[in-house]
Amino acid sequence: MGVEIERKFLLSEKAGYDAWRLGVEGVPYAQGYLSRGTGRTVRVRIAGAKAFLTIKGPVTGISRTEFEYEIPVADARQLLPLCDGPVIEKIRHKIPHGRHIWEVDEFLGENAGLILAEVELADEGDAVEMPVWIGREVTGDPRYYNSNLTVHPYRLWRHEAP
Repeated sequence: MGVEIERKFLLSEKAGYDAWRLGVEGVPYAQGYLSRGTGRTVRVRIAGAKAFLTIKGPVTGISRTEFEYEIPVADARQLLPLCDGPVIEKIRHKIPHGRHIWEVDEFLGENAGLILAEVELADEGDAVEMPVWIGREVTGDPRYYNSNLTVHPYRLWRHEAP
């Protein structure tokens, strides 16, 4: 069984918060949800020149079951219009820091202005060295789930205090 263990953060606005951009190139992502509800999602994603179908179970703590399968990009292009709600568009940047690879997502379209950083862990107790550009943790806040951003985009709530 596949398990995803991750923590999610906003970026800090203190000095040096933009340092994550130095020397990092991003990959365009387009993803949509074929199914989402009762804690389960089925996602189709195009990430650069590859595509994936991902099935995720309900979140327990910071973990959940996850199964991901590479699929032909042509199939993913045909599946995206079948998705529920608009497609999430973002640029993903992978940044090594300490023992982990951080993934910083810059959202586009309806979610423009939102930038999130995620780190995947080996287990829930895995210690993480925080880069200077990491701000408040939002791991348990469902507003920041990509599956929720399709139905309640950031542009509708960004004026609220995060």
